[in-house]
Amino acid sequence: MSCYSSRSLRGLALACISGLLLGGAPCAQKLINKDLPRNHPQNDPYTLGQKELLEAAGILSLGGFEFGKSDTATVDRDLAVADIRWIETEHFELGFALGTYKVRAKEKKTIQIELTELSQKLPEVSLKTKQLDSWLRAHLYAHRLEKMYVEFLDLVQLTESDFPDGSAPWDMTGTYRGEGPHLGQKGKYEVLILPSEGLSVAFLDKHFGLQVRRTQRYNVPDRDTLTLTIHTQQGTLKSDEALHGHLAFNLIQNLLNGFEHYSYNIPVWLLEGMAHWAERRVTENFNTFDGAEGSLPETSRKSDWAAATKKVVTTGKAPRMATLVRKQGYGQLSLPDHYAVWSMIDFIHQTRPDGLARFIQALKGRTDENGFSDNSDLLGHHRKIFREYLGMSYSEFDTAWAEWVLSSY
Repeated sequence: MSCYSSRSLRGLALACISGLLLGGAPCAQKLINKDLPRNHPQNDPYTLGQKELLEAAGILSLGGFEFGKSDTATVDRDLAVADIRWIETEHFELGFALGTYKVRAKEKKTIQIELTELSQKLPEVSLKTKQLDSWLRAHLYAHRLEKMYVEFLDLVQLTESDFPDGSAPWDMTGTYRGEGPHLGQKGKYEVLILPSEGLSVAFLDKHFGLQVRRTQRYNVPDRDTLTLTIHTQQGTLKSDEALHGHLAFNLIQNLLNGFEHYSYNIPVWLLEGMAHWAERRVTENFNTFDGAEGSLPETSRKSDWAAATKKVVTTGKAPRMATLVRKQGYGQLSLPDHYAVWSMIDFIHQTRPDGLARFIQALKGRTDENGFSDNSDLLGHHRKIFREYLGMSYSEFDTAWAEWVLSSY
């Protein structure tokens, strides 16, 4: 079982407030059917819970599916004040409990584009709205999740048909791609977004026995799924821009871990580098950093990471790949390491996208002669496929990356 802790620390004054009542109900939204709970499918103004509208939007369900250690009905009872909107799509199960959001001026252009995309699936979405109600926000995040999934498939250069349907435990006839259809996982990826630390702690304790106060990524072996729990009483996550970036940071790590099945841990330089890269594709105004349990990581509020990385290189503080690959935990990454691993992914993606895809494929999903998961001599394997698919030894990579930073940033 794998447990992680991540933190969004652009705003350093973090609220440490517990108690279920602090979750609060979302801002009032006119109910279509007052005799039903607010999160009942028939109270969704964009689909009314109607089968044909749900299918057109790519939605399988608005509740009544497995989640956490139980199901959505149980979570609703456990977190009664949360008023969670549930949405199940092709690859995700989302619980969204945030209230109405007033779009900020600097977010308007980006959200307008997203609402235009969303309106192609949900005709009732208004492009003129200046406030996103709870249901609309839930639909928007479900849309974002599926977009990130497609982008990840593009990154690793595979398609849906490359993964098994989950009907058999192992495929020993060809290239191993995991055990199920969701990038290799049998279960869909889960995301729960809550308005308070108290609600988040209550959920994590009830379902996984965790006493964690910040964002949590967790493996649920019984259901072969990876789950992500976020609350907005940390950092600056009440901003949609920050929350979207924070989601991207954490989600890509779950997708990367679940890719070709989560059977063993891969080097943190790749996980954290990919996470920073994904977040900064969404926003450069907010930064998330992973740290070791019980301690805060080195962080920065800088938005210009290109300049920061260039300074790391010119001052001789750039880490070596041979050193990075041996770091076992997020707490071992220094601030220059964070800048470097982001930039290294940027460098590889821009100059060797095919190599990056092949490298990730070869790193994940290793099996032995009996078809079982194999993480033996992972460091040696990493070195071998690094040279094979990226075309460089570690020392050659260090030089090529540093030269690229100086010429590109």
